[in-house]
Amino acid sequence: MPLNIEPLNPDKQFAARVTGLDIANGVSREIAACIENAIDKYAVLVFPDQRITDDQQYRFSEHFGAMETATGDINAQADRRLSMDINDISNLDSNGQVRDRSDRARLFGLGNMLWHSDSSFKATPAKFSLLSARIVPEQGGNTEFSDMRRAWDDLDTELQRECLDLICEHSQIYSRGKLGFDDFTDDERQKWQPVLQRLVREHPRTQRLSLFLSSHIGTIQGWPVPEARLFISDLTEHATQADYVYAHNWHQWDLLMWDNRVVMHRARRYDHTKKRDLHRTTVAGDGPTHVELAADHARTN
Repeated sequence: MPLNIEPLNPDKQFAARVTGLDIANGVSREIAACIENAIDKYAVLVFPDQRITDDQQYRFSEHFGAMETATGDINAQADRRLSMDINDISNLDSNGQVRDRSDRARLFGLGNMLWHSDSSFKATPAKFSLLSARIVPEQGGNTEFSDMRRAWDDLDTELQRECLDLICEHSQIYSRGKLGFDDFTDDERQKWQPVLQRLVREHPRTQRLSLFLSSHIGTIQGWPVPEARLFISDLTEHATQADYVYAHNWHQWDLLMWDNRVVMHRARRYDHTKKRDLHRTTVAGDGPTHVELAADHARTN
């Protein structure tokens, strides 16, 4: 069967379904190049019924760049279910059992239900994320994606100019703090010291501008904190309105791939007593964003 890429909403050009390949058997460089061209256009790709192992998922992900290690969760390495190559996006402990409602790692993981971009709390944020559904609850637990390219395009010109050169501070301390979670060790507070990220990014392949928002943002350089947080809140409300959002209803063995440079995402609530087990591989970005230059054409529009 030939590779087929079908937009899920042709009018929006946001999110597409990809069929006609078996990732478990590996893909060629040519097919990987077609997939990267598709994600440049659609930002989110859905690969249904991909029955893959962690090793197969990792090898597929390597087609798209250098890989991150899973250093963003709160579990000690000795307590991990998965290798450091795989982000454990689940409600399971190291024995594969559902975590208690008050479990520290579960409470930390609730931050995934806030709008965010993966690894924006790292000096070099993520390029692509690939998330494989191994166990999903019968109801709830959808993942929503917001198109930050359209969110940028629809801002008025004056607001675009105001955003263009702003630099934000990102940290998981900030995002978890919004939920009232502050149970961090001194080592964790040091590990997640704020990093700088641009508020507006230019995509290196398409040259499209987009907002780079995330719940990890705590302030804007040079702004009073209350004013900065209100401004980011207003932008986030704009960027996550329904017309910009694709909501994915998971089926077992779905594999989703998205471009963190142009989308935000969040998980939705589900019955916390039911197992939900998804495995994420993460392709690293090219470098810190705060040294990127905003596009010259945007300055003159």
